[in-house]
Amino acid sequence: MHALDDIDLAMLRHLRMDARMSNAALAEAVGLSPSACLRRLRLMESRGVIRGYTVMLEEPVEHGHVTVIVQITLDRQTDEHLKRFEAAVRRCPEVRECFLMTGIADYLLRVDARDAADYERIHKEQLSRMPGVARIQSSFAIRTVIRG
Repeated sequence: MHALDDIDLAMLRHLRMDARMSNAALAEAVGLSPSACLRRLRLMESRGVIRGYTVMLEEPVEHGHVTVIVQITLDRQTDEHLKRFEAAVRRCPEVRECFLMTGIADYLLRVDARDAADYERIHKEQLSRMPGVARIQSSFAIRTVIRG
């Protein structure tokens, strides 16, 4: 893997705040010529440091939704059990993010639901039926402070 220097890290910081900023603006922000900046950007893309660009949509307030942070503990942590759980969680469209963790829980999930009743349905019909699930602990987010 290519070691990132201070300029690369500065570029990434600026792009995380605004991935649509022009190359000229990015170059100026990090003190490079536009051609040198573009060359570094393309190198980070080709090496997989930057894997893509995305659009993050804010949920309309009138639409309503809740974010639930879910800790999942499996009954066994063998490679086969982890793979089976991960395959199942990928098929659950309400799960927006899933992380394999160290510590008390095996997985941390970010689940989006319309409301508490919808999350109850997701919990009952999907999460609790996933292979190897021994324990589910859910916390409802009050509001988003940082997203990105």
